[in-house]
Parts: sequence; C-alpha cells; structure tokens
Amino acid sequence: MFTSPADGYDRFMGRYTRTLAPALVDVAGVDQAERVLDVGCGPGGLTGVLARRLGEQRVAAIDPAAQFVTACHERHPAADVRQGTAEALPWPDDDFDASYSCLVVGFMTDADQGLREMSRVTRPGGVVAACMWDLDEGGMTMLETFWAGARELDPDVVGERMRVGVGRGDIATRLRRIGLRDVVDGALIAHADYTDFEDFWQPFTFGVGPAGAHLAALPTDQQERVRELCRPHLPDGPFTLSARAWFACGIVPPPITDR
Repeated sequence: MFTSPADGYDRFMGRYTRTLAPALVDVAGVDQAERVLDVGCGPGGLTGVLARRLGEQRVAAIDPAAQFVTACHERHPAADVRQGTAEALPWPDDDFDASYSCLVVGFMTDADQGLREMSRVTRPGGVVAACMWDLDEGGMTMLETFWAGARELDPDVVGERMRVGVGRGDIATRLRRIGLRDVVDGALIAHADYTDFEDFWQPFTFGVGPAGAHLAALPTDQQERVRELCRPHLPDGPFTLSARAWFACGIVPPPITDR
C-alpha cells in the first residue's frame, strides 16, 4: 500500500506529522527516556521529533517499506533504523523506555499483536503510545473531503472508516486488552498548510495510502470527476486544514512472578 517515494508521502501525510508527532510525544512523555522506538516510522517524521529531543543515538525505528527505511536512515543516520513489521519486532524484551506508533495501528496486519510486541520490547514501567486519524467522526478534513467526493461518484465506496484505531476509544480498548495499566486516551489536533487547491489535490495522485490507491485504480475521467467533486469544498488561494487523531497510551506492567 505504501509504495510511493518518501517525498510523495511527505507531501501527502508528512505535512500533518510535523504537528501530530510532537503532540503524541508530549502526551505520552519522553523526557526521562534513555532509549525509544518508533514503530512504522515511514520516512521519519516521528523519528525526527524523538531524535531532536533525545539525540539520534537513543532512537530506534522500523518500517516494512524499504524506501521509507532508506529515507529515515538518510535523515537520521545515527538512529537504529531497520526494515520489518510491528508484529515481529527484532529487538529483545524490555529494550526501550517507550514505544510509539503514529498513524500506523490501522495498517498493521494484526494490530493487537503489533501492540503486544511494542509492549514486549518496552521495559516494565515504560510507555506504549499510539494514534490514528479520526475517520469515524470526520475529524480528518483532508481525507474526509476526498472520500466524500469518491462516495458521491460511487456510493458503494467504503473508504477507511473500518480500519483499526480510527474510532473513538478503540486504541485504548486494545491497550487495556493486552494488559497495559493506567491507560489514558483522547484527541490530538494537527494541521497542514496548503498554497492552493492544486497543492491539496496533487499528492492524492502520488498513490499514497488507501486514498491514493483508490484514485489510481479509477479511469482517468473518474479521477477528474473526484477532483471536481472535492473542489467546491475548499477555498481559493492559501488555506489551512485541521485534523483530529485519537491517541492512547499506557504503562507496561511488571512481569507476573510465581509465588
């Protein structure tokens, strides 16, 4: 699904990560951490936030997409950047003080297993935190605008509302289910600036994520029709779009010992 070059992702979703990633780190905390992990790092938006706060040598990151791993390593050469999946993290137990996942839970093959792995590699007392866009209540304006246009063309289009983590409280429920303690959740607000409508629309044509893949699969005339259906919902000239993400974070409990 994420086969586009890193710069395509940067223009599509990376512009939101610039404000979302710091917000996730702020609510989950990082100040006392010696070593942290970014699961599903992409080109390195969250990795960069962690590196700036702690130093690259204290940060590890992983992503299944080779081109994103290359880009993240080039941008943060002192970080421990690897290719792999959340469901089978290549680090030992209790290796990190905190593990974060920004906009990735919904793309894990097995979200609960991915979160368990994040918990496994995080020491007892450490933090596991994740967030996903609010696609259930329409909080992510950019994607909501696109999928509304796509559904106007074809009412059978499902979009992304069935993905894990996009509904209020879903990530928190999963963290509690895997045994984390003191789970808290809520909303994070991010934003992105656009120079004009073309700056909004062009990144959809890069084939990034479900929206880009959906657009790429349409005939050219239908692609243009979706564009026309989106256009009236956005202003002329420069504009800013807000986006809401649901987050949750919890504490890894101490191991259970036999008495």
